[in-house]
Amino acid sequence: MQLNTIKPAIGSTKNRKRIGRGVGSGHGKTATKGHKGQKARSGGSVKPGFEGGQMPMHRRLPKRGFTPLSKKDYALVNLCQLEVFEAGSVIDAEALLKSGIISGVRDGIKVLATGDITRALTIKAHKFSASAREKITAAGGSIEEI
Repeated sequence: MQLNTIKPAIGSTKNRKRIGRGVGSGHGKTATKGHKGQKARSGGSVKPGFEGGQMPMHRRLPKRGFTPLSKKDYALVNLCQLEVFEAGSVIDAEALLKSGIISGVRDGIKVLATGDITRALTIKAHKFSASAREKITAAGGSIEEI
C-alpha cells in the first residue's frame, strides 16, 4: 500500500452541493433559494426571535423576578449517601470529597434528610435540615455545625 493509493471507503464521502453552476446541475438559476424575498437576497437572513416587525415574544412578555446577590450555593448531601461510611467515623468535607459524594464544597455543605441512616456518625457540615438532625441523633450520631 502506498500513500498515493489510499482512498476513503466507498460510500463514506459525498460530493459537495455546487449551487448556482448552471441549469444542468439542477441547482442553477435561483441556486436553491426560491424566487425573490428577503431570504433570497445576499446577506438575507433574519435574527433569531425576529417576527417580521411584530413586537417579538421576548419583548411582549413581562420581566419577572431577579437573582439575589447574597444567594448561597450549598453542596447537598442526603443521609442515604452517608451509608457508605463505617459506624463511628467522622464525616467532614474532606471525607465527602474523597468518597465522591460531593464534587466541591462551594459555599458550604448542607445535609438533607432524604433516605435513612442506620449508623452512628459524627457529621461536620455548615447546615442541616431539621428532619436530618432528628434522624442523625435518633441513629446515635452527632452533629457539628462548622
